[in-house]
Amino acid sequence: METQVKLTKLAKCAGCGAKVGAGTLVHMLEGFKTHTDPRLIVGYDKSDDASVYVIDRDTALVQTTDFFPPIVDDPYLYGQIAAANALSDVYAMGGQPKLALNILCISEAMDGAAVQEILRGGYDKAYEAGAIITGGHTIHGAEPIYGLAVSGFVRPDKVLTNSGAQPGDALILTKPLGIGILTTAAKAGMVEKPVLDRIYAQMATLNKTARDIMVQYPAHSCTDVTGFSLLGHSYEMAQGSGVTLHIDAARVPYHSEAYELAEMGFIPAGAYRNREYAGAGVKVVGDVTRAAQDILYDPQTSGGLLIAMPQKDAEACLAEMRNAIPAAAIIGHVTEPLDAAIYLT
Repeated sequence: METQVKLTKLAKCAGCGAKVGAGTLVHMLEGFKTHTDPRLIVGYDKSDDASVYVIDRDTALVQTTDFFPPIVDDPYLYGQIAAANALSDVYAMGGQPKLALNILCISEAMDGAAVQEILRGGYDKAYEAGAIITGGHTIHGAEPIYGLAVSGFVRPDKVLTNSGAQPGDALILTKPLGIGILTTAAKAGMVEKPVLDRIYAQMATLNKTARDIMVQYPAHSCTDVTGFSLLGHSYEMAQGSGVTLHIDAARVPYHSEAYELAEMGFIPAGAYRNREYAGAGVKVVGDVTRAAQDILYDPQTSGGLLIAMPQKDAEACLAEMRNAIPAAAIIGHVTEPLDAAIYLT
């Protein structure tokens, strides 16, 4: 849908690049009084994708929320991408989303048709996921914001967290990187329409298929790669699991156009925050160029799943995934803890 007002012009930051840095969040949450509950098996103290609360032996509730400013000008596509991104957190826990609430902030510069298209995009993506949007909350503000609060379900014994990776695991990544760099360069008119169409379609793609295949195998850990970048989320997985992740930069899928743009300096601010947060835990032991590293620190919007599972199972899982997710790749492996959280080769 064409709109007179360009949504991306109404926001200072775009997509998951607007996230507050992980290091900042850690300090913001220090020292709070919280209740304890043995049924809460994943909470905010775990730096995980969603909270998990056990209801009974067969059912656990997965809850999450995610929202951000426009990353595209098309309001329908914006709604789809924001919804896919929010739903992804439930998939990353191994769960299935069932209920959702809209979170919407309307700028005075937006007309009613644009607002309706944003909501339609969210509803259509939730429908595709098998979830029901049951209401929400809308306010007026300086910048547009849209996302969802999502509830889903998972068996308590099948919950996946970002802190379960084990030595001997292989690492699977299901979507290529470079989204933040490309959308930053797009603002300067440096990205061709076919490339934009490709990354827009990727961002609007649910991680449902990846999740549905993943849960058929003995995955030990999972997270989705979003605003904290591949290296930021890998750093959290390594720290939470007490292991070292070895990432082979040459095997990481990325949009080839992002490399040249990174060399030209089209780096989103979020990438610098991610490097500041995770960089001290990353040991570069191979010939990895600065541009390649920038791609690995690039904040992703509605990115793929990063999965840790035993090597032999990962190869079988990847073979099945590639029928529907051709970009999926094994990008590294897990060992006992060494002198860095991540070895980058």
